[in-house]
Amino acid sequence: MNYYKRSFCMLIVFSILLTGCSGQTKAPYKPSFTPGAVWLDANGEVINAHGGGLLYEKGTYYWFGEKRGKRASEGVNVYSSKDLYQWKMEGLALAQSQDSASDIAVGCIMERPKVIYNARTKKYVMWFHLELSGQGYKAARAGVAISDKVTGPYRFLKSFRPNDNMSRDMTLFVDEDGKAYHIYSSRENYDLRIVQLSDDYTAATTKDKLLFSEHREAPAIFKYNKKYYLITSGCTGWAPNKAGIHVADSLFGEWVSAGNPLQGNGADSTYGGQPTYILPVAGKRSSFIFIADKWNPKDLKDSRYFWLPIEFRDGMPFIDWRNEWTWN
Repeated sequence: MNYYKRSFCMLIVFSILLTGCSGQTKAPYKPSFTPGAVWLDANGEVINAHGGGLLYEKGTYYWFGEKRGKRASEGVNVYSSKDLYQWKMEGLALAQSQDSASDIAVGCIMERPKVIYNARTKKYVMWFHLELSGQGYKAARAGVAISDKVTGPYRFLKSFRPNDNMSRDMTLFVDEDGKAYHIYSSRENYDLRIVQLSDDYTAATTKDKLLFSEHREAPAIFKYNKKYYLITSGCTGWAPNKAGIHVADSLFGEWVSAGNPLQGNGADSTYGGQPTYILPVAGKRSSFIFIADKWNPKDLKDSRYFWLPIEFRDGMPFIDWRNEWTWN
């Protein structure tokens, strides 16, 4: 091998080693949604944000979700995006505590985190389903944390049962008047309840009502044309089941069952997933995204996500499977 060839080969080897030392290369940008596929962040790492929720602020979306190991719960991650397709890892928004006396001590279970912004206090408020370390799913509490910055770090405030009711799968909803609500599964998931939050969004008020008793969990809610739509799943552990939708004219009003909003093959098993959140798309009137998790109980970190557009027919929302889609 002559000098020039030898130098060229050494340069290639050096470049490969340098790339390996500096971390993975950035993932190629793909402006589309591919439901159920492995979803990489901008650094080429698998997105780890399960059971999540989103917050939109000043042209940027923030995705909060459970950080999961193979089985363990490891806190709440947060990612950011300008277009919903490509996500940048911002870090650990809420970490578990090294203090064994803390409610969020290492070993606890933190699920379905949702973050809302309180314009009066100028605080970002996170709620999540919390199970205490070493107790399995016995505690059934709501946890609350706050931050001055959307990406955190969030400071844990407290955990409790709203009005002494068990609180498991949950979501948050802020109505047009600025009032916020916590919707949660209770009584071993046989009840679905709603409670209005305090003005600072960090506590439950006594305005708490049973919505229905149908053994449902995984609530995801949105409002369209002055009606409220609530999608939930059945209770079959990690196994997928048929979703259902309820409709109401007011949050505390009568909620009427309207069947399964999913269409086509796989609809009876929610395409193998479970609802977690419904995102109103900023700047796109009447545009909503149904967000679900395809759980892998043998390796929760590898649980996939699928995002699908919500469409309307005769005034009712429906969801159909798409292998790949964009807003265009």
